Amino acid sequence: LKQAEITLDQLTAVAVATEPGLVGSLLIGLTAAKTLALTLDIPLIAVNHIEGHLFACQMQEERPLFPAIGLVVSGGHTNLYHCSETLQFDLIGATIDDAAGEAFDKVAKILGLSYPGGPSIQKAALNGNPRAFPFPRTFIKDPELRFSFSGLKTAVLYEALGNPGAKKQPPALTEDRIADLAASFQATVVDVLVAKCQQALSQYGYSTLCVGGGVAANALLRERLEEVTKQAGIHLSIAPPDLCTDNAAMAAIAWHHLDQGRIASLDLDVKPGLVR
Repeated sequence: LKQAEITLDQLTAVAVATEPGLVGSLLIGLTAAKTLALTLDIPLIAVNHIEGHLFACQMQEERPLFPAIGLVVSGGHTNLYHCSETLQFDLIGATIDDAAGEAFDKVAKILGLSYPGGPSIQKAALNGNPRAFPFPRTFIKDPELRFSFSGLKTAVLYEALGNPGAKKQPPALTEDRIADLAASFQATVVDVLVAKCQQALSQYGYSTLCVGGGVAANALLRERLEEVTKQAGIHLSIAPPDLCTDNAAMAAIAWHHLDQGRIASLDLDVKPGLVR
């Protein structure tokens, strides 16, 4: 309100993310939003957190984004969506185990890097060789639009700390080795994400790709996506780095709900596990 230079009585509606996510966080937000809506006598609008990540892209766009392929890549999700029109997002691909952002966090811990893992691995990778370790690029050539990062995480673990069943153990985890492991891991994740985006665009014949979520702030991923979409004549709409991670601004999707008369009731509850 302070940044927008408006007062509470100037609000015409209040939006809140109700799905999916951690139940405690969702409940706190919903309780606050209900209180505002009731006190100010304005509409309450329920927003899907994942859709919000995709609409974060639109904050820098002057043209309509949809139809498009959408990628949400974060600590909790690695999902591909067929976005046929505004507010019509159908899940067409997802991870079968770890999300990409979760893998970044776990690998950072293995390498002794700080949390969150995305920025710390990106920083360590700057001095590393992305081809030092040929890590598995699971499902990269699979006809299905699915992801898997659990095996990659285990491969990094064995290279870094050793395999209990192996006769020969890896060298000491020096700064150079950490850099090479970080760079190779990051390159592997990016290769898979880019390949699956290309696959989805080809299958659906769309000329727009929307990308959001915390991992979308990764510099290498942004660089590679810009490169391949430019070559293919695809319009890339990727959220600004400061709007990739969870933020309130991406709830701006709410105006589409309001425009279509999608008003929530005050007995609305959260849906922490729902992904669509």
